[in-house]
Amino acid sequence: MAEGAFLLVVLLVAVGAPLLLYVLVRAEHDQRSTMDRRDAERAARRDTREDSETRRP
Repeated sequence: MAEGAFLLVVLLVAVGAPLLLYVLVRAEHDQRSTMDRRDAERAARRDTREDSETRRP
């Protein structure tokens, strides 16, 4: 009886953990923000400029 209960718990974890991970990843994917090309280029230039300024002595 104890072996059966242990097997059931292991099977629930083996099936439930990947499903939970899938749900969490999908929820994060749905909350992403998108930008058009102009805004993306502006953000990329701003990141590059800030990075180069921090390297100067």
